[in-house]
Amino acid sequence: MKVNMMHGAGGEVMGELLRVLTKIQHNNAGGIGLESLDDGAVFPIGGKNIVFTTDSHIVRPIFFPGGDIGRIAIAGTVNDLAMMGGCPIALSCGMVIEEGFEISDLERIVASMDETLGEAGANLVTGDTKVMERGALDGIMINTSGIGVAEEIVRDSGLVPGDRIIVSGTLGDHGIAILAHREGFDLGEQIRSDVAPVWGLVKEALGAGRIHAMKDPTRGGFASAINEMARKSGTAVRIYEEALPLRKSVRSAAGMLGIDPLEVANEGKVVMGVPEADADAILAAIKSHKYGKDAAIVGIVTKGSGVIMETPIGGERFIEPPIGDPVPRVC
Repeated sequence: MKVNMMHGAGGEVMGELLRVLTKIQHNNAGGIGLESLDDGAVFPIGGKNIVFTTDSHIVRPIFFPGGDIGRIAIAGTVNDLAMMGGCPIALSCGMVIEEGFEISDLERIVASMDETLGEAGANLVTGDTKVMERGALDGIMINTSGIGVAEEIVRDSGLVPGDRIIVSGTLGDHGIAILAHREGFDLGEQIRSDVAPVWGLVKEALGAGRIHAMKDPTRGGFASAINEMARKSGTAVRIYEEALPLRKSVRSAAGMLGIDPLEVANEGKVVMGVPEADADAILAAIKSHKYGKDAAIVGIVTKGSGVIMETPIGGERFIEPPIGDPVPRVC
């Protein structure tokens, strides 16, 4: 068997590759490390929970409506820290650049990274750069690693029956924006990527109540994230289709392209499982943030297994974990 594009798409096929890549015995076993396959690892040091994460970014095109590879590189790592309850402190950046890459584009990317760092309240403290010969790389690849501090660790496996499922905003924006731009569809300003650092939003939510589980629905989208949360937690989830926040433009474009928007990557959204008693307060806190105005309670956690969608006409269907992200090279 050889590696193919589906192995990097965040769906079920990627699990095959992860089973190979995670055969590491020195993996912080017994703590929160590689064995948990969460958004980051946790190291208790000096009475504090230090969260560490890393991510590599290969986006095509590197500039798109609503963002660019630089904004994704910072926001992606900040958001992984945030999903563990970690306040972002310091990031590193490793760039691999293809010979012939425009310096003006590089300056634009770095400026975008700097702006996103300021928004997230984090700092870039170290880095590395390599240049490869022309044709050996598709422009640029960026790796960012990050360190944060969490007062209380949140994992993606903590759902409890009775929890309410909250999504922090409209789904499918990033993946559909990338695909539409990539394929040359002129949709004006109707569809833009949601790429953004969400620590500020998460901080507001943490201050409003208890969060049992969190995950950002990146590769594989909401469908992948909610299935992984349910499976790891040993619970079932029921989703109310009418409650899911989807832009009409995204729904229409996805239908035209034959893509389920729930399987498409998001880069500025959060999926949370919260106790019923705290759900309204947390939702209000999220809605008070500029990135959470479209937040909604979209479901409930129950006993059992699997993720079921309740349709407006009273029917039910499974939300299956996608085989792979239908839009590759988006983050």
